[in-house]
Amino acid sequence: MLKKLLLILPLLLICSGSTLAQGTATETAPAKTAEPAKKPAVFRSTKGQVSEAQTLLKTKKFYDGEATGVTSAEWKAAVKKYQGENGLAKTGSLNRATLEKMEIKLTDKQKEIPVDPKHLASAETKPAKTEKAASTTAKTESKPSDGPKRPAPFQANKDQITALQTKLKEARLFTGEADGSRSDSLKEAVKKYQEANGLKATGGINAETLEKMGIALTDKQKEQVAAQAAYDAAKKN
Repeated sequence: MLKKLLLILPLLLICSGSTLAQGTATETAPAKTAEPAKKPAVFRSTKGQVSEAQTLLKTKKFYDGEATGVTSAEWKAAVKKYQGENGLAKTGSLNRATLEKMEIKLTDKQKEIPVDPKHLASAETKPAKTEKAASTTAKTESKPSDGPKRPAPFQANKDQITALQTKLKEARLFTGEADGSRSDSLKEAVKKYQEANGLKATGGINAETLEKMGIALTDKQKEQVAAQAAYDAAKKN
């Protein structure tokens, strides 16, 4: 019996040592390194979108160059001016927020890239006023206003432009597609319609032209037209 115990004891010691070695190896195994995060996609406007935006800003008299789809220092300055007057950060680039504000169609790839919050101007992103600047602002605000505030310019939406193009095609004044996109040929067609119907021939798609064609205005547009009329009356007085 004693001999059997002496034979079993070394076997138990060998098994215990093997188990401890395996446990230590498992505990000291190096952890797997995390895979590097993918870089976010960069939003880039297409040449066609730049050309469409240039045509739009030409009608708004922000840009005097040609609608070639090619950027320039003059073009970037025009974009900054548009962004500043439309509640956007003045980057000078046609980012997603700017294209959507202009109602220019995005590509499927662009739709996958979300709007960068930095491109939306807000009070939180503006630098805090210094004590001197705050004092100057307070003095300015305490002075009586020089007159009523000029309302925002009238802006036709894409559906209204599409309806307008359809009516101009029926009148044989426009040969392009009724796709809601602005162009030089559309501007010329609108100008011809305005001349033929006793309207001021500017080529712009204003409220008077839409109403003359029987195209309904939105409630917001009606408010803007009323505000513009009140502003014009106040200026005359």
